[in-house]
Amino acid sequence: MRCVAHQAQVLILQHPLEEHHAKGTGRLLHLCLARSRLLVGEAFAPDALAHALHGPWDAGSHEKPRHTLLLYPPTPPGGALSVRAPPPLPANWLAAPERLRLVLLDATWRKSRRMLWANPQLQQLPRLALEEAALPASRYAVRRAHAPHQRSTLEATAQALAQLEPDNAQLPAALHAAMDAFVAQLQAQQRSGSAMLTAPPPAS
Repeated sequence: MRCVAHQAQVLILQHPLEEHHAKGTGRLLHLCLARSRLLVGEAFAPDALAHALHGPWDAGSHEKPRHTLLLYPPTPPGGALSVRAPPPLPANWLAAPERLRLVLLDATWRKSRRMLWANPQLQQLPRLALEEAALPASRYAVRRAHAPHQRSTLEATAQALAQLEPDNAQLPAALHAAMDAFVAQLQAQQRSGSAMLTAPPPAS
């Protein structure tokens, strides 16, 4: 697996049910992105989450403070898991992708809403929404989406990074290639398993 060069840091908060899910793309995304971190949990310890969101990732690092934003669509008010409205995203942040830390929730839509509700620090982050008009067709042929605009974690991140780093054309192309190879492998495994189930017993 070859890492892809990119400027923005990416923090993947993975729901425990996705950690060992054969069709999940969060781990694949982490392996593809050199400047990424992956944490598994649903309700994170506040101090640990605060450091992951805002602190330097490397011991002894003197990097400039980063602007942290959450990749998440608008959340309608109300309901049992009501969350506060996020602060506006400062426009000048997007002009410096090298200063950004993009946070994403690797979970089903229902579980991601619970993660957002359970971690108030995430609700305090400005949000980046995907430009739906620019969304390419989903390559995620092995897992069903509940709505046409929904994408896998890897696909959504590829689109977000394409918006943040428009001059880095190799980035989304490399992530999409990794996704295609991943899906092809899963489909081959499914065909192999199906063939084993339907094959006639050997002649005696």
